[in-house]
Amino acid sequence: MGLVASAESSGNGRTRAGVVVSYAPATGEVLGEVPIRSAAEVRDAVERARRAQQAWAALSFEERRGQLLRWRDALVERAEALVDLLVRECGKPRVEALVHEVLASVNHLDWVATRAVRILAPREIEMALLKHRRAYVHYAPRGVVGVITPWNFPMFMPMRDVGSALAAGNAAVLKPSEVTPLIALELKSVYDEAGLPPDLFQVVTGDGSTGAALIDAKPDMIVFTGAVATGRRVAAACGERLIPCTMELGGKAPAIVCADADVERAARAIVTGGFANCGQVCVSVERVFAHEAVHDRLLERLRALTAALRQGDPASPDTDVGAIIFPRQIAVAEELVADAIAHGARLETGGKRRPGPGQFYEPTLLSGCQPDMRVMREEIFGPVVPVMKVRDEEEAVRLANDSELGLMAYVFTKDRERGRRLAERVRAGVVMVNDVLSDAAVPETPFGGVRNSGFGRVGGEEGLREMCEVRVVSYDRIALGVREPTWFPYGEKTYRLARGALRLLFRRRSPVRRLLELF
Repeated sequence: MGLVASAESSGNGRTRAGVVVSYAPATGEVLGEVPIRSAAEVRDAVERARRAQQAWAALSFEERRGQLLRWRDALVERAEALVDLLVRECGKPRVEALVHEVLASVNHLDWVATRAVRILAPREIEMALLKHRRAYVHYAPRGVVGVITPWNFPMFMPMRDVGSALAAGNAAVLKPSEVTPLIALELKSVYDEAGLPPDLFQVVTGDGSTGAALIDAKPDMIVFTGAVATGRRVAAACGERLIPCTMELGGKAPAIVCADADVERAARAIVTGGFANCGQVCVSVERVFAHEAVHDRLLERLRALTAALRQGDPASPDTDVGAIIFPRQIAVAEELVADAIAHGARLETGGKRRPGPGQFYEPTLLSGCQPDMRVMREEIFGPVVPVMKVRDEEEAVRLANDSELGLMAYVFTKDRERGRRLAERVRAGVVMVNDVLSDAAVPETPFGGVRNSGFGRVGGEEGLREMCEVRVVSYDRIALGVREPTWFPYGEKTYRLARGALRLLFRRRSPVRRLLELF
């Protein structure tokens, strides 16, 4: 199975005789097959990327920006073809393929390409004590960044991480999920056609053994997005090799609906946040804590909106909810829904597979849920939204924080200040007030989790800087002669000088201290 978990032998991503076979989740049609790259091939890819990176890093930000924007333009020109492939290989509705994948990818690439020059510019450091010296932070590319991505957003997630790596002056080697390999190869094709250095960005297809080989090849950083269990193994392997890594892992996003919430907006947001991409989103709404004052009205609107969703052929522009990309997730949804009902939850709508071809599970709404139910504690990663009534906001916050995961969370209230106060109390990497999902995809905000949802950040200024080694350059502003006062040899004079400096600089009423505070 390898370090990075492989897909099951049945359904999407089946491996056989050295190849990975890609299937259309909506129809079961075979779309193509790609090779499982050997460890030797992966090492060769990393070495070629390393050589290409040296020339890339020597370019100015402006030169790199120009090339990355050519890739952006090529993606825009190929948008319809990319949407078609996303619809086929992922079973996504066309609107989601365009907005969540293509548009979000282009937006991110545009942002990192144009902002890197400012974000990664040298940053001056104010020297509080050593006034005769100056220092600055220099952000240097790490080298080769290995990117391991899952199947739920097979365009946006690679583009986010590869784009950031290249904008910062690195090379990138991408290992895509074996469930959705064709999209990654199409991204590489568009990249090559745009005329960028061919070895700078490479794709190594395969299964879990390929991901393990990428780490064994010792790139200079690993960016991993995936399940918690696999992330633990990846992080351990990186730690053993002292490879810096960023881990974006699972989520169990709570939605707190306050007594003063706009019920209609909250209901529409929760339905979108719970069923977009058929619930296969690490930031999907997976727990709803509704204040008792609005619970019944909210549940009524959730039931009506969920029942009205149109599920079916993802190629149709009228489809709201598409297919399950990875068939195992249907079994997970069935198991968790059955367990919830067995322990007292009520099935409001949905709750079963759709008959006929393809991998479809109905958008499902559960009410009467309790915090100890598995559906409220385990990541679903499917189209299931469980709802629980709470007495007040304090109970809602306590239950929202009662989880090992903390990737994203949502708060709904008409009181902007209340929303911010509650958001700051929820333990999650990102908390949105009166909205869902979008902050996970915009390039301006750093994205990542706390606790078992991972560490490090992608996106935002923090994410771009994580692609760099932080180096400090310190130099003399005023020459003090051939010897600093605290250099060898020591003596009584050195000690008296240091003791006097301690008193002058750090006594509260010291005139020297007050003088330094002015500068």
